[in-house]
Amino acid sequence: MTRISAIARWSAAVLLAAGSASAFAHGFAGKRFFPATLATDDPFVADELSLPTVSRRKTGANGDEPATLETETSVDFTKRITQNFGVGLGATYVSQKPDGGESVRGFDNFAANVKYQFFKSDEHETILSVGVDWDIGNTGAKRIIGTETFSTLTPTVFAGKGFGDLPDSLPYLKPLAITGSVGVGLPTKSSTTTVADDGTETTAKNPNVLNVGFALEYSLLYLQSFVKDVGLSEPFNRLIPLVEVSMQKPLDGSGPTTGTINPGLLWAGRYMQFGLEAIIPMNKATGGKTGVLLQIHFFLDDLFPKSLGKPIFD
Repeated sequence: MTRISAIARWSAAVLLAAGSASAFAHGFAGKRFFPATLATDDPFVADELSLPTVSRRKTGANGDEPATLETETSVDFTKRITQNFGVGLGATYVSQKPDGGESVRGFDNFAANVKYQFFKSDEHETILSVGVDWDIGNTGAKRIIGTETFSTLTPTVFAGKGFGDLPDSLPYLKPLAITGSVGVGLPTKSSTTTVADDGTETTAKNPNVLNVGFALEYSLLYLQSFVKDVGLSEPFNRLIPLVEVSMQKPLDGSGPTTGTINPGLLWAGRYMQFGLEAIIPMNKATGGKTGVLLQIHFFLDDLFPKSLGKPIFD
């Protein structure tokens, strides 16, 4: 945990230095600011950079495989081509330390995605998007960390809804917002055959997988600015408590539903955002222990509005 603690301390210092920013210009629908979530994807299209996202959790033993302490460090970059259409690239470096074994390290398969935001209602604080994620097979360290040799395409629908349009009789529910996504992972190979050193062949199915994620957020900035000034000062007036849930389910019935529940906090400034969450296994089938997830996220469309942070085609 020493390395993560050091990153967290450094991140906090950077954010406090940036805390004088006075306004947001990113991820809006009307008065609603939708932050970039850590464990699930957000519904808007923007120029942004996550550098880094770090997760650390011990997975459970599975058959002959021992429990493993796994640390992932990711970089994700997205770029708007037009105002409502963007592309993204991602890379993840994985470190695995199995119980009783030696550590192995290497890159996971690289990832790419496209997203199109087709609807936004400022009045109802709503955003809807569609996209496709591409896990690019055979681009990672297969011999080291066992990355897949096949690709997986995941068409996905994204949504975000703020509750600022609730009646005035429910003022303290207005800072609530929910974002979510539903997608199906479609592997390019239905099965994979491996050959052991003794020549024994083993075939494993690669099922289509339903991926569901959502985040429930409560914006203290929205509360203070548009509901009631409750006297919060920096940095507390920029906090967004949230709970994220990420679930996966093979559609051929070959396995149970697995996933994690991630309670945490986001701090959002004008140019950057910092997030810290726990990673809690949602059921016995998921296995493993509680971990930690942190992220430093940069709003490139606010940092570089006339160059890197603007759409290629206006």
